[in-house]
Order: sequence, then structure tokens, then C-alpha cells
Amino acid sequence: MEIQVLKNFLVVAREGNITNAANHIHISQPSLSRQIKNLEQELGQKLFTRNSHSISLTPEGVILRKRAEDVIAMMDKIEDEFYKMGNSISGDIHIGGGETYAFRCVVDLLKALQTDHPGIHYHLYSGNAAEVTERLDKGLLDFGLLMQPADLTKYNYIQLPKQDVWDVIMRRDSPLAQKEAITCTDLIGLPLICSRQSIQNIEGNTFVQWFEGKLDQMNLIATFSLVYNAALMVQQGMGYMLSVDNLVNTAVNPDLCFRPLSPRLEAGLAVVWKKNLVPSAAASLFLDRLAQMKPCPSCLEEE
Repeated sequence: MEIQVLKNFLVVAREGNITNAANHIHISQPSLSRQIKNLEQELGQKLFTRNSHSISLTPEGVILRKRAEDVIAMMDKIEDEFYKMGNSISGDIHIGGGETYAFRCVVDLLKALQTDHPGIHYHLYSGNAAEVTERLDKGLLDFGLLMQPADLTKYNYIQLPKQDVWDVIMRRDSPLAQKEAITCTDLIGLPLICSRQSIQNIEGNTFVQWFEGKLDQMNLIATFSLVYNAALMVQQGMGYMLSVDNLVNTAVNPDLCFRPLSPRLEAGLAVVWKKNLVPSAAASLFLDRLAQMKPCPSCLEEE
């Protein structure tokens, strides 16, 4: 199976028409049709459903599209790394992670690297823990930033010197807004909105432990991976959102406020990478700086 054939397959999947795809990649329509037919024979699966004027992916074709996108992304990454090899340190660092205010510590590190090595470029991927670790395992990311709780057994990791703090985001006119801090008992029966990762049954999950065994008594109405979208639900009065601090800017949103949890609940963060990773020069330098990381200036200002 040739990489170029996979690329052509993706163009056909995107265009939904053999003729349009052939014109786009500047080959003849019969040649492209033959490539797709040979690919189907090689895989032993029908990849497209043909109609009179268009074609569409079969379920098997959808699977191949996802795999082909991953393969081509990996090939592009390899070619780029080797192209940029030389005496000076340059290249790309791919980092994935969820939304967290503590990412500022990593940004401070990247800013210092940018000053010393302007040839290094950074690519950030936003996603939840499952999405980030999937891309790590496939080699599409060099590093992942995971908030605890998370399973770190498959990875090397370095804990960041900064932790996130959990709060409850609510409307300013809600009854709980009159309290200075929110306890587990306060939340029983109320409509709650939580991140999917936070309620996973992972050993040592401090978020679940905070509920003192009463999580099954909670009225969990929604889960989220993007804080901004969940905050819109809170703004409409749908419920109370449990989130880490500083992701929702209540200063510019007069409808919302936050209250800390009592007892205080913190979430550790770790930068992780595959145990068998052979880092590029740029990634190796990032790791060296990460190992020497101390609390960043912005974190110290908060304290």
C-alpha cells in the first residue's frame, strides 16, 4: 500500500466525486479509478458506494479514512523532523492537553526556548485525556499534559510544580452564591455539570473521593470536554459546573461567579511521553528544560 495512493483516497473521500478528485490531483480519471479499485482489492473491502453522480464512503471506508489520516500525519512529521536536522536545534514539538490554567508553566518554558532557539516551532492539540493519550500512543504527539486523575503507568512523566484548584461555577443569582465555599452536602440534588475525565473510576481519583462516597446521590445532568461550552449551560441556568479555577473569566461575565470547594480540592498535572520515545533534538531540549523546571513567575505572583 503506497502513501500516495492513501493520499489520493483521501482526496476522493473529501470530494465525493472521482472526476473532481482526479482534476484536483492532476491525474486521469481512469487512473484514479483503477487505484481505488486496486486498493479495495488489496484490503478485501468495498470502500465507496457508487451513485450516478457521486460516491460516498462505506463504514469500512470511514475506518480507512481515519487510519490514512493518522499515517500521513506521521509521515509528514517524520519528513519534517529529518528535513530540519542540522547543527542548529530546530524542528517541531507537538504537545497535547486539556484546558488548564497551569499550562502557563509550560508556556513560560516554551517562551524561554523560543528566545534561545527560534528555529523550534510548537503545535498544540486540545483534547481530553483519552484523545491525548491515543495520539501519544500513535506517535502523533511528542508530549501530553494530563490532569490527575489519569493513568500514567504507560508513560514517563514529570509533575508540574503547579496544581489546579477545583471550583463551582454558578450564576450570581443562585442560592449557593451566598456561601463562601461549597461542601459536598451543598451539592446533593442540584443539577451538576462535570468534565468526563473527572468522574472516571480511576484509582486515586481525588475528585471522586471528595464526594465522600455520595457521588451516586448527585444529579449529574451533563458532562463536557470544553469548558466554554459548559459555561454557556451554566449561564442559561441549567446547572452548576465543577471546573478547575481560572478557565471561566467571571470578571467579564456578569452572570457568573465561582466559589471554592470545601475542603479545598487540588489537581496535579503531569507532562507525559512514551517510554520508548526517541526524542528529536528539539524534544530532547524541551525535556531537559522541563526536568529543571521550577515554579514559574506567574505562579509565584499568585502565591
